[in-house]
Amino acid sequence: MAKIDLSTHYLGMNLKNPIVLSASPLSRDLGNIKKMEDAGASAVVMYSLFEEQITHEAMELYHHTSYHSDTHAEALSYFPEQSSYVLGPEEYLEHLHNIKKSVNIPVIGSLNGCTDGGWTKYAKLIEEAGADAIELNMYMLATDMNTTSADIENIYVETLRSVKANIGIPVAMKLSPYISALANFAKRLDNEGVDGLVLFNRFYQPDIDLENLEVVPNVLLSNSQSMRLPLRWIAILYGKLNASLAATSGVNTAEDVIKLTMTGASVTQLFAALHKYGIDHIKKVLADIEKWMVEHEYESLKMMRGSMSHRSVANPGAFERANYMKALNSFK
Repeated sequence: MAKIDLSTHYLGMNLKNPIVLSASPLSRDLGNIKKMEDAGASAVVMYSLFEEQITHEAMELYHHTSYHSDTHAEALSYFPEQSSYVLGPEEYLEHLHNIKKSVNIPVIGSLNGCTDGGWTKYAKLIEEAGADAIELNMYMLATDMNTTSADIENIYVETLRSVKANIGIPVAMKLSPYISALANFAKRLDNEGVDGLVLFNRFYQPDIDLENLEVVPNVLLSNSQSMRLPLRWIAILYGKLNASLAATSGVNTAEDVIKLTMTGASVTQLFAALHKYGIDHIKKVLADIEKWMVEHEYESLKMMRGSMSHRSVANPGAFERANYMKALNSFK
């Protein structure tokens, strides 16, 4: 059998395999990124630069971000007090620049903005620091009862349009799974020229401390069950968009990567598995993928990509409401 080809194409970049580090605290350390490159990772998404951190001198905004009842997608604690900030835009951009000088794999910047000007200004700075692409980490909770679903979608679209007009590198958008008509919305972003969609942003939910009567963050790392949500939607969207599709949340094993590739993912982003098992877990995942492919006579990921997507399976209803009814009726 010919040599196994794990290469893939994402955001206009040719990657040696589909294993990409998700935006996470692991990328705060250059040593970690070098280890991930040595272990076989094909690209890295940096932890997010939060616009609130940059503009925290605005006291009203500071108040809302410091005492908000939710945490951001990859944040492991609430925002610190103003005096505790150590990674502003200069440090972030310098860190990104140092990573680019130190590794040979693509580096994708991550931006979590909150204003029109912030998105465009800091996206441009991330590009100038050397990022190969940028991931817009869209975190929005529509708690205002006067805000409609159309309002939220328009914010996404306008943000994309503004950023694309101001930078020349590829742009991916990390989406919420709570969009009411996700297929239509994905097509709308695709029509605006988004280069990739990352499914999905994982919102860490707050908890209640009953002893101190406080709302507190509570981080629960994902497992392979969490992978089923992006699996379903990547399967539904594959072949209907020009944008690349990336899966994140719940990618722990080679089997997870294979399933997501079969539904149509170009790359799979890992964090929780590396946090639990160590960076060398990348080597095991890649080795297990190759072993499975040899046993099942696949020569490349390209051969399997999309083979289990909505448009390719004999029963596409399995990804829709019919599967919901079947699952309930078959449960004992």
